[in-house]
Amino acid sequence: MTDKSHKDDKNYYIYNQYGDNTMQPIGPIGLIAHNLASDFSDSVNFFLRNRRSNYITSHPELSQLPGFMRSDYRIAVSTPRFTSGEGKAIINQSVRGHDLFIITDVLNRSSLYNRFSEEVTMSPDDHYQDLLRIILAVTGHARRVNLIMPYLYESRQYRRTTRESLDCAAMLKHLFSLGVKNLITFDAHDGRVANAVPAKGFENIPSSYQIIEAMIHAIDDLKLDKDHFMVVSPDETGISRAMYYASMLEVPLGTFYRKRDYQTTVEGSYPIVGQAFLGDDVHGLDILIIDDMIVSGQTVLRVASDLKARGARRIFAAVTFAQFTSGLNRFHQAHNEGLIDRIIATNLIYRPQELLSAPWFVEANVSRFVGLLIDAINHDASLSKLISPTEKIQKLVEYYKRRLG
Repeated sequence: MTDKSHKDDKNYYIYNQYGDNTMQPIGPIGLIAHNLASDFSDSVNFFLRNRRSNYITSHPELSQLPGFMRSDYRIAVSTPRFTSGEGKAIINQSVRGHDLFIITDVLNRSSLYNRFSEEVTMSPDDHYQDLLRIILAVTGHARRVNLIMPYLYESRQYRRTTRESLDCAAMLKHLFSLGVKNLITFDAHDGRVANAVPAKGFENIPSSYQIIEAMIHAIDDLKLDKDHFMVVSPDETGISRAMYYASMLEVPLGTFYRKRDYQTTVEGSYPIVGQAFLGDDVHGLDILIIDDMIVSGQTVLRVASDLKARGARRIFAAVTFAQFTSGLNRFHQAHNEGLIDRIIATNLIYRPQELLSAPWFVEANVSRFVGLLIDAINHDASLSKLISPTEKIQKLVEYYKRRLG
């Protein structure tokens, strides 16, 4: 951008999500939406296009940059499977010179393929292999390859405790060895997995702002103070995440300590034989349970049952990734019985229609934020101000409390 005031700005490298950015784009953006839900892909493309329209309103000369403004930034890719189950990736248009962003959802269980005349649901392993094929197809042609993997593949296998594979660290090293320059993920199970690639562009981004925003918009009678509200961690491993929410909302914090039987192993882990609550009295309080994901849902339901037995008023749960691997029936029942009031989760992974239409489900939309991340990375700008949610959450909560009077 040519305005002299921008050239003299000492903070030229800091991304401004509300205004101009003086760092020049790396190249035309190309989006590869790998196994994404169509609504998420459409929404990210919409917000990216809208962001670029705002630029051109103030700086029409940017429209002369090749590929800067397009109606659709997506590049068509197909990953067909042979009947044996083997596959390949086909890029359907040139990516040469593009700053390429691959967005992948390795948990998308709606993707199917035929193997030996049987319809098979694609597993995270299948999605990951297709991702590798896409990277192999574009590396050496695209100017740069960036990967947005909201749910970090194998992120629950982030450390070795016995004689077992260390899959997440190996996966990260493999991706960067194939030419990926930046990898963006959200609320990794343990962010310390970044230590596996200390010299690479790895960003673990919180979705806390979007979750809190969705919660206060959907539940308009919350009283966010120490006399009416508490944040609870379901176990000791998630305490740091819950601490952040409690600090931002300025409410008390509680946590559960899980007692395990270390003499036996069930499905690769030590079974839980009991739990103890560490925190103040919850009687009459609204409770927000914070975790990174719901898998089967056993943990959330067990914690909610314990809190209700202690006299808690309403139980909310907020997670980044709502998987519900055992189905939704138990949550429908828990809601009908008054055990669970609402569950807030992002749109970063596939959500079946049954979940979207459930009266207890609240979606936190992260699409606009992903569009801003893509624009910021394309400008090679500093992401720190954009990805840190603290200031935005504080303003949001202050506004909410003033509105309630």
